[in-house]
Amino acid sequence: MICISATMVAQKKAEIAKTPPMGWNSWNWFGKDAINEKVVKQVIDDMVKEGLRDAGYIYVIIDGGWRDTKLGPNGELLPHPVKFPNGIKPLADYAHSKGMKLGLHVVPGTHDCGGDPVGAAGREEVHLKQFEAWELDFIKLDQCKYVDDPCATCPKSKSGWSEETSKELYQKWSKLFNESGRDIFYSISAYKYRDWYPDFCNMARTTGDIRSRIHTGGADFSKPLDFGKPHFSVMEIVEENNKSAEFAGNGYWNDPDMLVTGVHGMSHNEQEAQFALWCMMSSPLMLGNDPGKMSKFEKNLVLNKEMIAINQDPTEQGRIIKRVGETQVWLKKLKDGKRAVLFLNLDETGQQEIKISLKELGFSGKVFARNVISHSDLGSFSDEIGMKVNTHQSKMLVLSN
Repeated sequence: MICISATMVAQKKAEIAKTPPMGWNSWNWFGKDAINEKVVKQVIDDMVKEGLRDAGYIYVIIDGGWRDTKLGPNGELLPHPVKFPNGIKPLADYAHSKGMKLGLHVVPGTHDCGGDPVGAAGREEVHLKQFEAWELDFIKLDQCKYVDDPCATCPKSKSGWSEETSKELYQKWSKLFNESGRDIFYSISAYKYRDWYPDFCNMARTTGDIRSRIHTGGADFSKPLDFGKPHFSVMEIVEENNKSAEFAGNGYWNDPDMLVTGVHGMSHNEQEAQFALWCMMSSPLMLGNDPGKMSKFEKNLVLNKEMIAINQDPTEQGRIIKRVGETQVWLKKLKDGKRAVLFLNLDETGQQEIKISLKELGFSGKVFARNVISHSDLGSFSDEIGMKVNTHQSKMLVLSN
């Protein structure tokens, strides 16, 4: 191993992530087995057709399933010969021709999460040259597995990693991307927040995987997402991501994993709540659906310009500022002195009235309120503002003087 961490300085390309990225990732809907080059091209076409590209969803990320089960004779990555027979470069060219960007899921250790020996450890420069030749725009570096971590005396995770080796290799990739002649958005997926992330990457996972349709047997949607309960539910992930809110910004964004709008097991209220939370948290908006099969409800939700504007406002990551029982109030400061406020009801017993004083929100005097989910003006409020919110529902407002 090359000991580089001790002298490493921050070297991310902050300018390519001035706001949280928006796009689509293949994993939550197609998993590893169902993804192929035909699907990717169709997704690109559908994202253009349905207005997703024009709304800002420009990244298309091919997650697991695009690689062969082995590396080439020189340690190079090999596209799956059956599912991606024409390789990756034609797909990048196709995405670019449509005004979009292409990215891939790769692994920094020795094996991918399924156990195939396709990791980049010791051959990072070889893989980077491939990314440049393929003209990629985004790399998701998923920790997965490391067999025989070289730090002999370090504690290891279940996947074989020591923290020392993980930091070293991820920071090495930061240096390589920074010195690359191509702007490549650097996404770390290592399942928890680490204090060196903001200086070395553009976004990083703060949690484990969110539950989606691939965890309920593909087309079997009989098991709902446990909204507000453990097992990587939406709310478990939200609570974890909220812990690192103060560190987001300046070209780095906390990543609580992908959106599960669409047919993943959640009600309409729950889908609205997740999208609202991701917007409040300045999270990457990565769709995990089939863009060609969106319902009217889902399409209207993910194309909601007022909610997206809150997400794309880089002032700060919103956070929980008040809890009463099973209700929450979230606040995100926006430019021009405005505030985004989210009222969230997790109470299973029914509707709750959630109130907060304007002083707690940073206002004095009257404020004007607009509901950005329903696109309706609510008039002015003095002293305090309150909303009646149904179970698993959210009310998302923008307040101004």
